[in-house]
Amino acid sequence: MAEIVEFVNRGAASITPAVVEKMLRHLPQWKLEFTQIYEPLFPHLVDQLEFLANSVEDIAEGAYKDMPYIAFAQAVFALIYSHKKVGIIPDTVLNLGRADDSSVVRAVLIQNEKVFAIYAATQNIEWSRITSQP
Repeated sequence: MAEIVEFVNRGAASITPAVVEKMLRHLPQWKLEFTQIYEPLFPHLVDQLEFLANSVEDIAEGAYKDMPYIAFAQAVFALIYSHKKVGIIPDTVLNLGRADDSSVVRAVLIQNEKVFAIYAATQNIEWSRITSQP
């Protein structure tokens, strides 16, 4: 997992306000696309992506102001990465196509568990439902 954490941290370092602005324009469509993911090996992925997308929207709109920027940037990176069809493992690979997406998302959630748990509580979301499990 250390390699994935390093990958996420490097990716988050490339997140600029311009990248965030562009991603936010596409996020409503991405959220719809994320709901169509069916990966039995990664049953929490859709909920995790929805959680990250909602948190990014709330932070970007100023509705939630207590998230450290690094957690925000990592969440943005995870959403962008998960939207791409070709990653470390292409999404078309049967049963494994979302393994890399799940790993990236979980790395973000695990690294920022405390701040995301606080955010979840402010939104009346049960953090254990989001979980950092695949």
